[in-house]
Amino acid sequence: MTAYLVAIDNGSQSTKVSIVDETGTVHASARRPLRPYAHPGPGRVVHPDDDVWDSIASTCAEAMRAFTGDVSLIAGVGLCTIRFCRALLDDDGGLHEPLLSWMDERLARAQDPDPAIRHVTTSSGYATFRMTGRRRDTAGNYQGVWPIDHTTWRWSTDPARYAATGMRREQLFDLVDPGDLLGHVTGEAAAVTGLPAGLPVFATSNDKAVEALGSGLRRDDEVLVSLGTYIAAMTTGDHHAVDDSGRFWTNFASVPERYLYESDGIRRGMWTVSWYRDLVGADLDDLTAGAAAVPPGSDGLMTVLDWLAPTDHPYRRGALLGFDGSQGRHHVYRSVLEGIALTMHRHCAALGTALGRDFTDVVLSGGGSRSDLMAQVFADVFARPVRRTRMADAAGLGAAICAAVGSGVHPDWDTAVKAMATTTDLVTPTAEGVRAYAAIAPGYARITEFTDPLFAALAGRPPRSDAAGVADREDGTRTATVHRPEVPL
Repeated sequence: MTAYLVAIDNGSQSTKVSIVDETGTVHASARRPLRPYAHPGPGRVVHPDDDVWDSIASTCAEAMRAFTGDVSLIAGVGLCTIRFCRALLDDDGGLHEPLLSWMDERLARAQDPDPAIRHVTTSSGYATFRMTGRRRDTAGNYQGVWPIDHTTWRWSTDPARYAATGMRREQLFDLVDPGDLLGHVTGEAAAVTGLPAGLPVFATSNDKAVEALGSGLRRDDEVLVSLGTYIAAMTTGDHHAVDDSGRFWTNFASVPERYLYESDGIRRGMWTVSWYRDLVGADLDDLTAGAAAVPPGSDGLMTVLDWLAPTDHPYRRGALLGFDGSQGRHHVYRSVLEGIALTMHRHCAALGTALGRDFTDVVLSGGGSRSDLMAQVFADVFARPVRRTRMADAAGLGAAICAAVGSGVHPDWDTAVKAMATTTDLVTPTAEGVRAYAAIAPGYARITEFTDPLFAALAGRPPRSDAAGVADREDGTRTATVHRPEVPL
């Protein structure tokens, strides 16, 4: 008899809910955009009102209305939410203020003391409380300024860690591993989500780790490039590694006792694509078709993707360089895609070098991976065939895998991944594209050496003297990296 899982994937721009079976086949789905971020003060970025929970509730309800299968065969819910967010709760569990976004600068420092704040948790902890009434959370979503022990996946026993983060143990939710039970859907939550009351809810991890699980990422020679609002590359490992050169950082994976090694990233990656589409008022299919006819290299046009300046280079800005009057909107669009691929190739090369790995398999996931042009640009830049995940919402599939293991639909992680997570087509590189991008990549890697002094001067600030370079982090922090020549994958 078929078993079903409800997969909740709350991301930066939208919430997606899918109802899938034990093979990963989707039987119903819904997607709702989140409201634009609010900016209540300098450096403050929040989700307005109770938008994250409201979107989860309404999207669940829409997916459940679309589901035509037997509701009694739904085995559980996998709950995945965006990482690097912080929820400050009052005595009754309500939001003391709107949920802090990962772009809020307060998340990079210790929590300010406030007697009105009873609990401090993540977006997943808050959503768990609203759905189950229990103060439990996935250990895998605690990255950044939290007093967590990265080896045990539990709260630290060192008092200095609490002092450094401004948090007290009694303010924090209990932690569980991915696949563990968080609680059961309450009657109140059932009324707004359409989920059956009493349905078990299972822990996942942070959204990038869950996406890696849903992409089937399991081998050392595989690298996954997640083409979402925040773009990063990932590979897996079995220990918490520290890279002093800053070429990668270690994140919790979505399987207990496993870790995700994550490259530098692009903080407004696919956001740039959406922004440009809306700016020119063009249909995405038209932009893609036109850009496909533009030669590799966009006739000399290059895009710098620093639309969201890092905290220690606040003068940085995005830029389009190389206009000569011959390019049009399709050149700009292709240049954006090329900038994403060239940047991530450099980051993947650094990740592979730091880990001593040769990535023979490149996997693309996320909404951007659905673009045939994007996949072709990546194949040409990486000079490697690239595979794409079967589902654009790999994080949703990863959440379903966690629920499948937790509920016993599949007996273990390997079985669940093999049954549910598959990739589809293989996009092969072209000789013309490989030659063109190999010639462009070294110069593109040095662009910020020239733009930094300009933007610093325009902002009235001295440029950061940073011969070693720096690495982007989703929470806005930057880490020193070594300056090195381009390393081919």
